[in-house]
Amino acid sequence: MKIGVVIFPGSNCDHDMVYVLSKIMDKEVVELWHKDKDLQGVDAVVLPGGFSYGDYLRSGAIARYSPIMEEVMKFADKGGLVFGVCNGFQILCEAGLLPGALLHNNNQKFICKNVNISVVNGSTCLTNRINSDFALTIPIAHGEGRYYADKETLREMNENQQILFRYCDENGKVSKESNPNGSIENIAGICNSRKNVFGMMPHPERASDDELGNTDGLVIFESMMEALSKRLCK
Repeated sequence: MKIGVVIFPGSNCDHDMVYVLSKIMDKEVVELWHKDKDLQGVDAVVLPGGFSYGDYLRSGAIARYSPIMEEVMKFADKGGLVFGVCNGFQILCEAGLLPGALLHNNNQKFICKNVNISVVNGSTCLTNRINSDFALTIPIAHGEGRYYADKETLREMNENQQILFRYCDENGKVSKESNPNGSIENIAGICNSRKNVFGMMPHPERASDDELGNTDGLVIFESMMEALSKRLCK
């Protein structure tokens, strides 16, 4: 199994992602530069966090036009699994591969801390191994993480079970107090209607190693690998 990690100028979580996929998950990883036009036969594509192109204009707006994104869009259109974390999530929304947008946090500040998220749809390629009875503790680190979509889009997403995660407290209760950035409906992660493109603001790669004292994020990668091995997202 071969996983491609896309690297843009300004990516700063790419090494974290490569480490988890290669050392923890024991998979072959291909680093894909933003100017590449060949995905090199990967089985899945991951867009890591960071500040692609310095977040000029708005987060993900320039990266969306990188040559590699043309190939990522073709890959997704054919049913390939694409996963974006933080800035990667922002890029996928800018590219139209995911609905909605990520806006400035409601307090207008960069937020870096652990948060709790609960799984909403546990039957996707990214969530199939998650126990819905427990909240996951995953770190966030973003200035533009407030998810927004209009009412009609939200209605369709809820009906299609496209909401993956919601911010919650340690007991799994979703509330205004547990929402760190003002995201509409406490949304922390979503997927497209075909359920092969996924995005989330929290960083599971920063919670996947015993050395960090937190492995709550590991189940997300385990779900992803199981789905790929069974070709559930292809």
